[in-house]
Amino acid sequence: MGTADRVIRIVLGIVILAVGYLYQSWWGLIGILPLATGAIGWCGLYSLLNISTKKGS
Repeated sequence: MGTADRVIRIVLGIVILAVGYLYQSWWGLIGILPLATGAIGWCGLYSLLNISTKKGS
């Protein structure tokens, strides 16, 4: 997973969690998924589909 992809996922995860918190909705917990994949730098779906966003890969 490339750096830009990781940053986008982390930011998006935080935004989804914040919106869920503001609207007091459990749907905001969906933000954990992009936040976690961005933090660890691995996406199961990318592996399954053999996709890489890393430069030079």
